[in-house]
Amino acid sequence: MAGLLIALLVVPLVATALSIVGGNRGRELATIASGVASLVLAVIVVWHVRNGTELHTLNNWLHLDSLSGVFILATGLLYATGSVFSVGYLRALADAPGHDRYARRYFAYLNLFGWTMLLVPLMNDFATLWVAVELTTIVSVLLVALDRTDAALEAAWKYVLIASVGLGIALLGVIVLYASGTHALGDSYLPRFASYIGAGTRLSQVPVELAFLLAVVGFGTKVGLAPLHTWLPDAHSEAPSPVSALLSGALLANAFYAILRFYQVSEAANGDRFARHVLLVFGAVSLVVAALFVLQQENYKRLLAYSTIEHMGVIALGIGFGVRIAVAGALFHVVNHAAAKGLAFFGSGSVLRRYGSKEIADVKGAGSVLPFSGPMLLAATLALAGLPVSGIFRSEFQIVVGGFSRPEYVWVTLLLVFVNVAFFGVVWHAGQMVLTRPDEGAVRGETSWLMVGAMAACLVVVVAFGVHQPTALKALLNHAATLLGVGQ
Repeated sequence: MAGLLIALLVVPLVATALSIVGGNRGRELATIASGVASLVLAVIVVWHVRNGTELHTLNNWLHLDSLSGVFILATGLLYATGSVFSVGYLRALADAPGHDRYARRYFAYLNLFGWTMLLVPLMNDFATLWVAVELTTIVSVLLVALDRTDAALEAAWKYVLIASVGLGIALLGVIVLYASGTHALGDSYLPRFASYIGAGTRLSQVPVELAFLLAVVGFGTKVGLAPLHTWLPDAHSEAPSPVSALLSGALLANAFYAILRFYQVSEAANGDRFARHVLLVFGAVSLVVAALFVLQQENYKRLLAYSTIEHMGVIALGIGFGVRIAVAGALFHVVNHAAAKGLAFFGSGSVLRRYGSKEIADVKGAGSVLPFSGPMLLAATLALAGLPVSGIFRSEFQIVVGGFSRPEYVWVTLLLVFVNVAFFGVVWHAGQMVLTRPDEGAVRGETSWLMVGAMAACLVVVVAFGVHQPTALKALLNHAATLLGVGQ
């Protein structure tokens, strides 16, 4: 079973090589096969760790437990659906000059990006975790800049500059944490997660708290926590739409995963009070800022980007509440958000291919012009707004219940108020795009059935998790919450 962890990382690398040397049809087939195979492998290995079992391989350098399993699931889902969507998305431009060269770069970078994001949750120590997160930055910058427009290059430059500063701060957090462990673990040791957790209260309290704060600021830059979010709307807006889905639902979540590993150490060393309050503050600020910016957006991809910041704030608040139902709900929210945001950004890609504009005012009657993608885009925005019969409603409900049980009335009130502010902003803008009357002479019809199929797969996940939470997934989430130091 542990060998499947290696296979999970080998498959995207093979697809990357085939994307570089193969023809266009070979690149498409390799990418779809890699995405689907990665999802299947992810489901198999996560099923194995759902009850608290852990997988190790390569002399313990690769490691999977229930916590990392949540993020492997989210990444596998978006890599698979994004691969299918990407083939249809690029076929729509098959006659454009330089398409073959563009497609070669796109599919090679996409598969390499999938590999880096699958790598992050499998790392077993803070040093290699930091390296893996840095690799996601390098590859994703290339994807953001892929269209080579002035706006895309500016967004990529802004992203790499701000993210590099953030990761530099995160590296300082790793160094401080390593120094804090020398008294308990010796002058030379591997900074494995289990080593710090096992050392527990023998770790120095102040350095551990400082390391956690540096990690939240540093990795929080990649997560898009306000006020560290300024690169995110530009990058999400200018990247190709399937890449935007991967950035929003997988890349940011994996950066949050790095914060959670620091959270584990902080909780083991001095209880979770300090770490919880840091996450509550950053979560609330992110939620407030994002909700207010959602109201005034004119670009629908930027609208979805600010929605991502909102949901990262919701996850931070859920972890910050520090009770089992809220923490499990926050981890469930990671998977639900990946599915819903994949659906939304795929929908934005369908709209962009049909209308040729990212401006909300230029999109009229998408519900009839795109008879499948348009309604599914509206469904995505309703799910992101937290309406019932969506997985996001279920996970947000768990978070709110946990907040009241703590009780954390002030933070829960902020959550409820600004989630509803964001709700009205997102639904209003989506309604203007989907439910209005199309312009005379508008060309009707879907661009690609592959794009529709990828959206439908995400929609099934969004609705299925809203209607029922599978027993295996519930067990996975509860064990992951236990790893974060949460009792009953």
